[in-house]
Amino acid sequence: MNTGNAGANLPALRGHNAALVLDLLRTSGEEGISRLEIAERTGLTPQAVSKIVGRLRAEGLAAEAGRRASTGGKPRTVLRLAPGAGLAVGVHLDRDALIAVLMDLAGTVVDERRAPLDLGAGSDAVLGAVAREVAALTAVREQESVRGQGSAPGSVLGVGVALPGPLDHRGGVLHRVTGFPEWDGFPLRDALAERLALPVVVDKDTNAAALGLALARPSGGGSFAYLHLGTGLGAGLVLSGALYRGDRTGAGEFGHQILQLDGPLCSCGNRGCIEALCLAAVADGDLERAARVLGEGAANLVGLLDIDLVLLGGRTVAGASEVFVRGVADVVRGRARPAVEVSVRQAEGGTRLVAEGAAHLVLAPLFGRANVAFPANRN
Repeated sequence: MNTGNAGANLPALRGHNAALVLDLLRTSGEEGISRLEIAERTGLTPQAVSKIVGRLRAEGLAAEAGRRASTGGKPRTVLRLAPGAGLAVGVHLDRDALIAVLMDLAGTVVDERRAPLDLGAGSDAVLGAVAREVAALTAVREQESVRGQGSAPGSVLGVGVALPGPLDHRGGVLHRVTGFPEWDGFPLRDALAERLALPVVVDKDTNAAALGLALARPSGGGSFAYLHLGTGLGAGLVLSGALYRGDRTGAGEFGHQILQLDGPLCSCGNRGCIEALCLAAVADGDLERAARVLGEGAANLVGLLDIDLVLLGGRTVAGASEVFVRGVADVVRGRARPAVEVSVRQAEGGTRLVAEGAAHLVLAPLFGRANVAFPANRN
């Protein structure tokens, strides 16, 4: 694996104001945005904007996108983000599968890899699988550059890894992953960073997915819950435009709220958890019952957090999206307070939603969007 890009230094990304400008370039898309518009929307002086844009262009992160007619004076130069100037790898470690994507600065997936995985096979096997897929993704881009095909790829800025919790997001240390107690206390971030010679960030699968979904919303996120039903069940929470992890990354352990005191034994050791009830219904082939159970948990969340949007994802939901959306919506709306409209729908992104969100774990801080809330001075 070529690690020559591991120490890439992008000085133009330093500072809050540069991140604001870069984010405006990102959200303006191919149409671009002028320096004057940047100044108006950020509150920065035109002189400050010119200096920041100059640095971004020098680093190859911004480029001219033509000229736009002005209401007076000469036409304005329009600027846009240079998507290929940087790349991030996103890795979704599920209990039995690995999905990895290579994403550019604009959030476009330029390559994808999938492989079977046994999360219980031990750290050496799992880290080796991640290293192989990351190497395969980055090698293709490096070979294209050597052959002169297309524009040269940008630096690989880092690797985001998303997997079932609980875990310590700040330290990158896993706790007792449900069903896999052998991972308790494992320093996944540092072990992978040493193996890959790249910066690594680790978060729960549901948090990564919620981050990606919030970044894609023009309103900046709003408030919503993302419920992920696959080999397990969890939630990602975006509240008032900010990803909510909790002080110990413990928020969103949705699957282990107890709905039935004398219910079936859950892999976490408790009885009657919503995850155990949902997965039992799925195993019995009763997806409508699974959807109703999921709806009861979702309704609890809606009432507790006063949210008006529930997004559903995960491979089980993807396999019968109409059943789950309808079933969850019926329960949630039936229990909602009068005059409260709650929307329930399938999350966009399909089976690679979590992997894409993992790549955003690397990219979002570059745009000042690590927690996805819009800065206070944005219009």
